[in-house]
Amino acid sequence: MRPGGVRSFALELARGPGGAYRGGERLCGRVLLEAAAPLRVRALVVVARGGAATHWLEGRSVGVNAVSSDYAAAETYLRRRQLLLRDTGEPATLPPGRHEFPFSFQLPPTLVTSFEGKHGSVRYCIKATLHRPWVPARRARKVFTVIEPVDINTPALLAPQAGAREKVARSWYYNRGLVSLSAKIDRKGYTPGEVIPIFAEIDNSSTRPVQPRAAVVQTQTFMARGARKQKRAVVASLAGEPVGPGRRALWQGRALRIPPVGPSILHCRVLHVDYTLKVCVDIPGTSKLLLELPLVIGTIPLHPFGSRSSSVGSHASFLLDWGLGALPEQPEAPPEYSEVVAEEEMAPSGQGPCPLLQDPNMSLDSPFFAYIQEFRYRPPPLYSEEDPNPPSEAMRPRCMTC
Repeated sequence: MRPGGVRSFALELARGPGGAYRGGERLCGRVLLEAAAPLRVRALVVVARGGAATHWLEGRSVGVNAVSSDYAAAETYLRRRQLLLRDTGEPATLPPGRHEFPFSFQLPPTLVTSFEGKHGSVRYCIKATLHRPWVPARRARKVFTVIEPVDINTPALLAPQAGAREKVARSWYYNRGLVSLSAKIDRKGYTPGEVIPIFAEIDNSSTRPVQPRAAVVQTQTFMARGARKQKRAVVASLAGEPVGPGRRALWQGRALRIPPVGPSILHCRVLHVDYTLKVCVDIPGTSKLLLELPLVIGTIPLHPFGSRSSSVGSHASFLLDWGLGALPEQPEAPPEYSEVVAEEEMAPSGQGPCPLLQDPNMSLDSPFFAYIQEFRYRPPPLYSEEDPNPPSEAMRPRCMTC
């Protein structure tokens, strides 16, 4: 019997390399072993592990010496072990050929989404180890992805978000006037591929033109030993038209599309992934006027079969409360699908549809690596030119002379 009698040793998962799992599901697969000769085996063990870890170094000067502090933290979410061939004290002999050993694990009900960042990660893997007498152990490893469901169909994530800020424009010691900004979005939760309609009012009472902009910013926060390390990246942005001195501008639903980014990670003790909508006004000679509205990027989109009348009524009250006037009496024609989905997104290209901001304070050189499985664009809802609830004969107004 040759010591190197193992021709191949590998792991396979039932869902393949592109499949993702979530808490509470079963992780199934098999260990594939091909022996070139009779093979003596002591044990075959499969272990599934997963957790989050953060690590970074911070340097500081103590006199003439440089001292670096090491920050690290870890949290375990998954640890399962299964014996496919048990060690009974006497090695078992496998005949030459191909052998398959199926395995199955029940995942914990709650798992954090897989993530890869500069100072931390959330990883899940499964490893098989083949133990043989007088021969080094043979190992095979497979990484799998976990997606934590984040449902945006909850009252907290469907609530509108609004805010207002103002700043005095100054040039040296001179007061150039007041610039005010107010913005509102219809809800807090969105999914990749959706469009955020931004309603904003920019009032420029200064003597110089100002530039309004908006961006979706991802913030990665790593935590260890009471310290925090953050990294930000702009994932989508838009720029409005300049607002001249003494003028006022309105954004009546400016569309900002969310690209395929990873979902928010909010329930991990060592790292977080948060999103914010930043609406800002660049004021010459003064620091920019910035307004931040919190966002949650989910995985379960807005339910398309909700109450149509209630959704239309809430949207109408949203517009009226924002001061955009009454709704038009006649219903507008539905937009074309090409107007909802940009050409850059319908045809793949080398450059993303949302360029990064040029502001060094907001556009940081960090790609984001959180995994998202996929998203789909949906066509706009259908509209009807006829009244679905016409008034009855008894309710119709009658002529006073009849």
